[in-house]
Amino acid sequence: MRTILSIFISIFITVCQAQSQFTSFSTISSPKHEVRAVWLTTIGGIDWPHRYAQSQHAIDIQQKELTDILDKLQKAGINTILLQTRIRGTVIYPSKYEPWDGCLSGIPGRSPGYDALAFAIEECHKRGMELHAWIVTIPIGKWNAYGCKRLRQSQPGIIRKIAEDGYMNPELASTGDYLANLCAEITNNYDIDGIHLDYIRYPETWKINVSPTKGRLYITNIVKKIHDKVKALKPWVKMSCSPIGKADDLSRYRSHGWNAYSRVCQDAQGWLRQGLMDELFPMMYFKDNSFYPFAIDWKEQSAGKIVVPGLGIYFMSPSEKNWDLETITREMACTRNLQLGHAFFRSKFFTDNTKGIYDFSTQIFNTLPALIPPMTWASSKKPECPKNSFDKKNGYYFLTTDSASGQLSYNIYASRDWPVNTDSGKHLMKIKTKEAILPDDGHYYAITTIDRYGNESLPRQLSQAPEHRVSSTDELLKHDNRKLFLPDFINQMDADTIILVNMAGQTVATSSVYGKTSDISSLPTGWYQAYARTKKGASHRLGVLEIKK
Repeated sequence: MRTILSIFISIFITVCQAQSQFTSFSTISSPKHEVRAVWLTTIGGIDWPHRYAQSQHAIDIQQKELTDILDKLQKAGINTILLQTRIRGTVIYPSKYEPWDGCLSGIPGRSPGYDALAFAIEECHKRGMELHAWIVTIPIGKWNAYGCKRLRQSQPGIIRKIAEDGYMNPELASTGDYLANLCAEITNNYDIDGIHLDYIRYPETWKINVSPTKGRLYITNIVKKIHDKVKALKPWVKMSCSPIGKADDLSRYRSHGWNAYSRVCQDAQGWLRQGLMDELFPMMYFKDNSFYPFAIDWKEQSAGKIVVPGLGIYFMSPSEKNWDLETITREMACTRNLQLGHAFFRSKFFTDNTKGIYDFSTQIFNTLPALIPPMTWASSKKPECPKNSFDKKNGYYFLTTDSASGQLSYNIYASRDWPVNTDSGKHLMKIKTKEAILPDDGHYYAITTIDRYGNESLPRQLSQAPEHRVSSTDELLKHDNRKLFLPDFINQMDADTIILVNMAGQTVATSSVYGKTSDISSLPTGWYQAYARTKKGASHRLGVLEIKK
């Protein structure tokens, strides 16, 4: 059990529950980095698709349905799509391991006439979204269903029957090998951003004949095999899973027998510490004291990785538990305060605007885009500043990036102030893009490079200095043309290096931090941005300075 300060919990929950009306959320700042995700379910076409593809016309309709969904999700600030890719021993792409699911063509085993996974990835990336291949791992569906029958034939002995359903046996080494090969096939063949493991645990109906410790070891071995295969191919692909929403009993709050660690042998928090997972999406489909203390626990045990609570928006449906909207909006506010992000289960309840959840997200909570937190534990090297063509014509700026950049994309920032402060999320305009058309409407623009790990370069200012020079809202740093006088808080930042960058995004000078000054005697006339780099490699913008000689 873990100790959580009861006073802190009581205060935190009280604050969260006090935020009960739409207007109270207007003061919640939009962070620059935050995962905003949805689970997009394909089983039975309950989220997508709603029409079978049996002709080119039907393919067009099916694809149009998906792009319409993605357009709505993009408008709502969603930046991560968890797309159900392996369903029940069946898949939505051409695989050498498993047959086509029937959700696309209407007939199990039959191709819909196109590669749905490839199409979805391309469309997500056009919109600056990540796509994670959602893999249902242990359950294989009804014993005599198409996927289960095929897997029993190809992998004899690997499936165990419980009641009317089939499950892969987590205690067999061959289960981990098979799932690792399946995930490696997807990783190798597709430009995915993540592998998302669902139901990576013992089924609740499984009679576990081993100790919980042994059971957790079996599940962890499967996770490790998948992790090792995926990371060997593409180390930037995120490994994630959706554990039970309560990790374990807490000191003051019980899980009432339904938790990840003790009940179904998921050591999800341990997987974060061991580096086997980059991200968790715990299924926190609860409310009140079954939600808030456990959200705090996930934050405390995150080991510096990404944790995104899954919110059960389907419970707002009158056919489910008929929750009111405030139950979810309070949870969203609290997860943002905890810097955890949020994921909606599931997409259709969101885009159908159940009880106004879509309107709340688009109009109040997620009015600005957000970047996904960088995987600094995998790589913290910043990419170089972008080198782009940027032409003005007929009242617009046309930005074309270097198509040879491969795994790089670009973020665009806009502001009425010059230079554009790219440390602030309120200036984010377009994320993870390759090209853009920007209006010449009085805004100034800046661009940064972002790599597949989420690391961002220092900015290149795309606009020249205006006549009035730097805005009064920016920090104009003091200097005497020889020494830059650093802010008083510099030593509290644990900074060891000062970086000076020109407005083209080029680093022109670096110097070590000694006291509260930095040498700038070599800088020619012009405007510069100053950054402090900490000993851990993080960069923080200090302000701007103008050299006149």
